[in-house]
Amino acid sequence: MAKTKVLTIAVQNQPGAVAAIAKVLGSAKVNILALLGTAQGAAGTVHLVVEDAKRARKVLGEAKLVYQETGAEQRELANKPGALAQHLEKLAAKGVNLSSIYATVVKGKKKAVVVYTVEAEAKASEAQATAPVA
Repeated sequence: MAKTKVLTIAVQNQPGAVAAIAKVLGSAKVNILALLGTAQGAAGTVHLVVEDAKRARKVLGEAKLVYQETGAEQRELANKPGALAQHLEKLAAKGVNLSSIYATVVKGKKKAVVVYTVEAEAKASEAQATAPVA
């Protein structure tokens, strides 16, 4: 289990909103590892996991992009049916309530990556200590 940070940015739901964020980070050589964007009506939210959170915070601030930073867990799981369910059931059994979750895998690869935030970070750490590594 790896600790990571999720940077959340509120945006207007309009063409180019996510591209502008990606350009700011890309121009500063900040690699985006995971991204989730959602929109509802005229507003949207972009959640990012980046390779260098410190550098990302600096360039987002310089670009006057307001963000919220949240601690998160990043976990590699086996890329097989049921692996995600098994992992999430263990978290649930420990009383861990997820605030957000996203996962991805490259087709044909053996590992999937899951990133999630929780309401009580201590519960997640406790649950991870007892969860087997895939």
